This record gives sequence, structure tokens and C-alpha cells, in this order.
Amino acid sequence: MRWRMLAVSGVALAVAPLVAACGSDGGTEINVYYAPEEHFQSVIDRCNQEAKGRYEIVYRKLPRDADGQREQMVRRLAAGDTDLDVLGLDVTWVPEFAEANWLQEWTGSNKSEAEDGVLEGPLKTAQWNDKLYAATKNTNVQLLWYDETVTPHPPQTWSEMITVAKRLKDENKPYRIVFTGAQYEGLVVTYNTLVASYGGHILSEDGKKVVMDSGAVDALKLLKQVTTEGITDPSLTNAQEQQVQQAFEATDSKAAFELNWPYVYAAMQTGNPDRAKHFKWAPYPGIDGPGKATVGGYDLAVSAYSQHKPEAFEAALCLRSAESQRYSAINDGVPPTIESVYDKSDADFVKAYPMWQTIRDELQDATVRPLTVVYQNLSTITSKVLSPPQNIDPKSTADELRDQLQKALDSKGVLP
Repeated sequence: MRWRMLAVSGVALAVAPLVAACGSDGGTEINVYYAPEEHFQSVIDRCNQEAKGRYEIVYRKLPRDADGQREQMVRRLAAGDTDLDVLGLDVTWVPEFAEANWLQEWTGSNKSEAEDGVLEGPLKTAQWNDKLYAATKNTNVQLLWYDETVTPHPPQTWSEMITVAKRLKDENKPYRIVFTGAQYEGLVVTYNTLVASYGGHILSEDGKKVVMDSGAVDALKLLKQVTTEGITDPSLTNAQEQQVQQAFEATDSKAAFELNWPYVYAAMQTGNPDRAKHFKWAPYPGIDGPGKATVGGYDLAVSAYSQHKPEAFEAALCLRSAESQRYSAINDGVPPTIESVYDKSDADFVKAYPMWQTIRDELQDATVRPLTVVYQNLSTITSKVLSPPQNIDPKSTADELRDQLQKALDSKGVLP
């Protein structure tokens, strides 16, 4: 595959017009480019009150889809756009943006505050080459969801889950295992979690060499097994998060187990209130016990081109403070990265997040996606090679991944 560098001359045409650098009250304007989040403006309003007119944080909503978010920021940063102050980065983008010299390193008291009390898994997503380039805003991990009337005792391992699914099928009960099997990032996340649960590695620790060790091959064997035993949904190869959610919510659902993000809990309350009464959760299954779930979420970085870096750091710290993370968890359903927010004495938090302890426990032993400057390339390649998962041949698929991923690592430049 051939990758091309961004042509700055072409980028300039795509950059949106710059906005004024002054806030409505004449103070410094700090532009925060972040994904759509329903109640994020309320967090911004509180932080603006705390700023007391020294600066005004302005919410610049990015496109809803991740590719659109990344593309807009990449194009503008490649053109040296000084309008960008705080960047909302998907957890897989930090190495790429840092390596391109688009991010300001977090140091001193800013670094200390950004790291204080943060769970280890999410914190890794904000680091690159032993330096901190972002502050964690929110995180995410997938859980195992099930109907307690069908399976009162949830499985702890994939082997157990497959066995139970087969038994339920024979008993003419809901039996399917539903998860993200479409050719996109969701399939990569599933595979990455299986690799980590086996104790395997796809890349070396420094992200420069493809490893694809025995754990990575064993994960391919398991992915092949679960998709060829007649216990997955016929639409597996089209299933993204929403389709997986809907497959379990359906009134005539044949699903017994759902592997998905915590947002499905709230969705089930309105999607199928009757089944919601028995909708429970458990740790993501592993090989010999609970698995090592892959971390999701967003980090906040400061643009290297920002003309107001001190204010940008202060604003970012406020937007991802413990108070802000608690508010966003309760109102927008995004799990906190700061451990102290997971407080059993906080009635509002516990009500909104009854599965809080399972999420926190998973985060303490979670895994991250391979940290590399070309993760977007690797993800695209991996999802293509793994799709459809029922056609996987463990040895030849591992060889193909090893070859194609190394070619991507050896390429240079940033994809638009």
C-alpha cells in the first residue's frame, strides 16, 4: 500500500476561515475542537465562570464520525492553523499527532495535575515516547451483557461462553453471541482484546516492529472458532456497535450474550423496557478468567500552534477535572478516567452507572490499542485482513497481517 504526505498547498484550500481570537467579553478566546457531546457545553460554561473573564472557552464541534474529526484537525494542523487551541483526540491519535509535532508536551505542574489519580490504562493513551502529550478526558471499556433469565450465571471465559451458547441453542432459547464483526475499527478492537487476553502482542513495545506472537495467532484461532460454530448472528459481518445493541434489544432477540460499550445499558431502558429489567453485566470474558478489555475514549491536547498555550492548558485541565468527568459520566454516559470519581457513596453517579465497579476493575487491568504513529493505517489493514472472520486461516492470516502491517510501519507520512 502506498501512503502519501499531505500537500500543504491543497490543505490550505480546505481550512475553514479563522475566527476572531477575542471572546465575547474581550478576553482571550480558547477554541476547543471536540466531538459532539450533548452536555459538554455545560462543562464549558462552568469552566468559563471559573476563568472569570481571563479567557472564554468556545466549543467548536467536530463531525460526529471519528474519520471526519481526524480529517478536519489533520488538515488544519498541517497548514499550521493557529485557531486550534485544545484538541479532542481519540485515544489512538496521540502518537500520530505528537510525532508530527502538532502537540505541545505537558510538563511541570500541568503534567502533575493531568496525571494525578488517573487509572493506568487510560493514562497510557495520553503518552508517547515516555512523554505526556494529552490529558485524559473520558475512557471506555466493553463489558459482557446478558439476560439473567436466560443465563443467571455469566461465563468468565470465551470457552465457557461458547459452550453455554451451544447448550442454549439446543434448548431453543436465546443463544447467540453478538459483537462487532463488520470490517471497521470495532472488529480490530475485538481482536486486540483477544490478543491481550492471551498475553500476546501485535506490535513491539516501541511500536516500530510487527511481532504477531503466539498470543496473536491464538486470538485468530478463537475468532475463527466463535464465528464458525453457528452461534453468532447471521448479520455479523455488518454488525457495528449500534447493530449489536439492536440485536440484543429486539423483542424477538435470539442473543444471549452481547459484547459492547456501557452506553447500551441506558439504551436498553428505552429500547426494550421489559428485557431491561433483567439486563445485567459482567467482566469481559477472557481465556482463563476475565479478559483484558481494550480502552476507548478521548484525550485533550494543546495544539503546538496555539497562540494562547497557558490559557489552553488551564482550560483543558478544567474540562477534564474530576468535577467535569463526574458531570459528563452522569449526563453523557462517558466513563471517567480519574479513579476517585468512581465513588460508591455518590448516589447520583451510582444510579447513572450501576456497573461502575466492573468498569473500574476492568480499567485497572485494561489494554490499549497498539501505540504507533500509523495506527489508522494498521487499523484499516487489520480490519480488511480479518474480514470476514469466519474465513480466517490462523497461520496464513497471521502471515498476511505480519507482512502488511510491517509495510505500513515502514511507510512515512500522515494520511489525510
